[in-house]
Amino acid sequence: MKSLHINQFFLFFIFLFISCLILIINKNINIQCFINSISDYFIKQKYNQRHCLKNEIKDIFDSKNFKNYEYYSRENHIFKGLHIVSPEETLDEIIKFNKSISRFGDGEFSLIFGISINFQKANKLLSKKLKNVLESNEDGLLIGIPDSLNFEFLDKLTENCKNFWINYFESNKFKLTLFNKDKIYYSSFISRFYIHYKDKSDVSKYIKKLKKIWEQKDILIVEGEQTRLGIGNELFKNTNSIKRIICPNLNAFTLYEKILNETLKVDKKKLILLAIGPTSTVLAYDLYKAGYQVIDIGHVDIEYEWYLRNATTKIKIEGKYVNEAKDGNIDIKDIKDKDYYNQIIAKLIY
Repeated sequence: MKSLHINQFFLFFIFLFISCLILIINKNINIQCFINSISDYFIKQKYNQRHCLKNEIKDIFDSKNFKNYEYYSRENHIFKGLHIVSPEETLDEIIKFNKSISRFGDGEFSLIFGISINFQKANKLLSKKLKNVLESNEDGLLIGIPDSLNFEFLDKLTENCKNFWINYFESNKFKLTLFNKDKIYYSSFISRFYIHYKDKSDVSKYIKKLKKIWEQKDILIVEGEQTRLGIGNELFKNTNSIKRIICPNLNAFTLYEKILNETLKVDKKKLILLAIGPTSTVLAYDLYKAGYQVIDIGHVDIEYEWYLRNATTKIKIEGKYVNEAKDGNIDIKDIKDKDYYNQIIAKLIY
């Protein structure tokens, strides 16, 4: 009897299972439609979200809205309010009033905070001296900082250079404390007149004005061992005479006292041009205080060489040290210019 009840229960279970299976099979199309509807809904939602995001990105970068974005950045970037005189007006100050200039760039700002750069190791004394120069207020010494710290200036630069400085704004907020918004700064770009500009149509006019700084003057060039300012070109052909003090290409500040003392031996009537990296910024200040007119001239010769070659990127220059160009600081050959060697009055190499 017990076995009969079990069999009946088993048969009932089989019957129920088959009935459910038949029902599911009959309703399968409706169920699948329901599942497909749900799937379609979520796929459409995902597509719509993606499509909307794509449109938003497109809207941001179309000409009108991108200008609005840029305007917002101009109004709110961290260096807003700095007064930086243009390169042309900076030249006017130097030429008309025989002023000197110490120039700062992103490398000098890094060194102030103890951050080494590729051709100058950080040094506590150098950091202190750079900060003192930046904070100085001497009537005859201009303090040059990058024009690109004024957002409006960025429109003049190539996209790569512009993007560099926009990123610089965001990653260097801690350097804001270096600047005094009540102070008038001058352009450190006086010797950066070519490669970074979109419009190069007025470069020849600018160079003509730049050359007036040393026109008919006796000059002393203090430069790196393979910098060779004016060699192989006519950049300084309008001078009366040229003498040179040769310093290390790298870490020139290591020999700072020797360089300073050697330079102090020359006549104060000489115009001094400096091209020894961040050491120039400090040296210009000390020499100015000693009674010289001093121009921290930096990469002027390399910019001129790129201009002569119609270069569109930073390229290596044969026979010259070019730290910013690929392989520009390796395999630099000697030169055979006798005038160059005759101009050297001291060579300070460690």
